[in-house]
Amino acid sequence: MVFQLFLKKFIRLFFFSNHFYGVCAVALAIEASLQQGYELNPLLFYVLIYACTVVFYTQASLQTEFSEHAPNTRSQWFSQHKKTLQNTQYFLYGIIIICLTSILFHSFGNILHFTTFEWLVTFIFPLVAFFYYGIEIKFFGRYNLRTIGWLKPFVIGFTWAGLVTIYPILYSNCIDSEHYSLELSGGFLFVKNFLYITLLSILFDVKDYAMDHNAQIKTIVLKLGLRKTLFYLIVPLCVIGLGFFYLYAFSMHFSWQKILINTIPFLLILSVT
Repeated sequence: MVFQLFLKKFIRLFFFSNHFYGVCAVALAIEASLQQGYELNPLLFYVLIYACTVVFYTQASLQTEFSEHAPNTRSQWFSQHKKTLQNTQYFLYGIIIICLTSILFHSFGNILHFTTFEWLVTFIFPLVAFFYYGIEIKFFGRYNLRTIGWLKPFVIGFTWAGLVTIYPILYSNCIDSEHYSLELSGGFLFVKNFLYITLLSILFDVKDYAMDHNAQIKTIVLKLGLRKTLFYLIVPLCVIGLGFFYLYAFSMHFSWQKILINTIPFLLILSVT
């Protein structure tokens, strides 16, 4: 009985407080390195990715008003644990600062010799993520990217794709004193990850239909309607994403077993749709 209660609390903590997203980000970053033929990065890099992902998603929860009397368990949980989540955010910000400081300390010389393209890919994804919520002043707060409902899933997909596809290779090249360049195969993988995460975000907008409607966030689902979103957007994008994966897989000479395994997530999205 005690173990069941502990397991129930752990599962809610793991999924509701976005630690599951952090694990997914680390897993995708590891996959990107291995699929592109690179060795894994130091542990500190994956700790940084994990912390940034959890902070990013928890920030949205902290900006949303939840009630203990809400009809769903997740909203009730957030209402009861909001103070704990705020304290966890401070802890994770500390982890992020420590990781960034260590990376700068060990790789500062190589970072100074970044090319213009390397500086661009270093800053573009954090900037997009930053403006997703907007600056907490009147002018920018009113026009943050999150309020542009149709753009929201693409912003999330773009940020995720950069985090888990570009950064692992960029950092690996940095510590090896090599310059990063986006090869065609890496571009295919980036687009595949971008489309896949975008699809997931759109499906989450389906789940959040009532909440977005009340907040007057005109998401794609609200604009197109459920049926058109699923059959005229989700299914075509899924097919396109799968096509980019096949282009990537053939360019990297994947075995048919590896191609089949990587096809499964797209088939699952189609089945859910």
